Amino acid sequence: MKKLLLMAAAVLMALAACDDNDSFSTDSSLRLMFSTDTVKMDTLFTTVPSPTYSFWVYNQTGSGIRISTVRLERGNQTGFRVNVDGTFLNPTAMGLEVRKGDSIRVFVELTAQENYQAAPKLVEDNLLFTLQSGAEQRVNLRAFSWDAEHIRDLDVTENTILETSAPLVVYGRGIHVAEGATLILRNTTLYFHSGAGIEVDGELMAENCVMRGDRLDHMLSYLPYDRVSDQWGSIVVNKTSPICVLKNCEVRNGGGVICDTTSLVLTNTIIHNCLTGVTATQSSVLVDSCLLSNAAQDCLSLYGCIADIDHTTLAQFYPYSANRGVALRFTDTKEEDGSVYLSVSNTLVTGYADDVVMGRPRDGSKVDYKFTNCLLRTSSVTDEEAFTDIIWEKTTDEIQGKLHFKNIDEKNFIYDFGLKEESPAYLHEIGRIIKTEKTENTEKTEN
Repeated sequence: MKKLLLMAAAVLMALAACDDNDSFSTDSSLRLMFSTDTVKMDTLFTTVPSPTYSFWVYNQTGSGIRISTVRLERGNQTGFRVNVDGTFLNPTAMGLEVRKGDSIRVFVELTAQENYQAAPKLVEDNLLFTLQSGAEQRVNLRAFSWDAEHIRDLDVTENTILETSAPLVVYGRGIHVAEGATLILRNTTLYFHSGAGIEVDGELMAENCVMRGDRLDHMLSYLPYDRVSDQWGSIVVNKTSPICVLKNCEVRNGGGVICDTTSLVLTNTIIHNCLTGVTATQSSVLVDSCLLSNAAQDCLSLYGCIADIDHTTLAQFYPYSANRGVALRFTDTKEEDGSVYLSVSNTLVTGYADDVVMGRPRDGSKVDYKFTNCLLRTSSVTDEEAFTDIIWEKTTDEIQGKLHFKNIDEKNFIYDFGLKEESPAYLHEIGRIIKTEKTENTEKTEN
């Protein structure tokens, strides 16, 4: 009998708890709590769906709350799409419940319409929660949308000029320049989707261009995707190409530049935070007044090349892996014409490692080089006649490695490779005083 009474008491307690948990109030003073009052999306291209954003709705009151409707204040005019606890707004969601102490999750996406203007435009709406009590609460939704031109799997079979002030978004495999054709890229920013790149069998001439990934959002609150490496493909220059020229350009956060048995000319160009900086095989290479920095592999690799490097900074501070490459690598190849002849002048070569210069020793036939007025972070050499006016950097130097530069922010991955005035490289007029903060200036409106 005693056991039956205990069981009956437990049942009654459970029923009471259920009744308590299932009770809903129409008290107009009760309110829901939101994890944010504003969903701020990153800048996005018009007609391209955004990533999915989300926020939480909490009921921290002592009673359950029924939501009569959830709707967008401007209906379907802005391009926002909303899912509330598994229910899509079409155009409203009705009859939702949030029990006391419970929560629901809301997902938001946006495909913005074209703006027909050059600058990014604010797209904004309010998500309205009308409670059973009649109280109304809202969460603001906002983003900046940006008109862009789009190309996919572009085959350049005749001489072509691409020049536009609008963003140029590249999809699919990207751009292919056929043998015998010349592609001129001028005064344009190209945003490459994942996997897209440029393959050159003809000629590529690029001037005043930025080439980067198309993700305008953030991986983390402090980390835009534009600071994350290997976001898109490579610029690949094949044997059939007579020449590739990049002048006053910036290539960042992709696969890098890879060329084979051709001519490559880089002038006043930044190649930053790529899988490889520049990798050249049996090619003629000119690098003048450039910055090659932070490559997962090598900043500059030369295999059997004739190369001239002047007033350039090779800085290997790749942040995402300790197994990074070196700043400068050079060697011959097994092919009969695979010799390396290297001239390096007025150039700064540094990085995290104790030695960031790797090359085959001079042998008078397959390997030859000359370094003049350079700062080199490398071990001592035996062929001293090949080195003139060299500052040999050591880890014990007062100013060495990242201390040469104005800002190496390893937490937020922001780099300014302008030389400090107290740097020996600055005092000896070594290296190109160039800034990757130019990269930051090309990022559009912060939301």
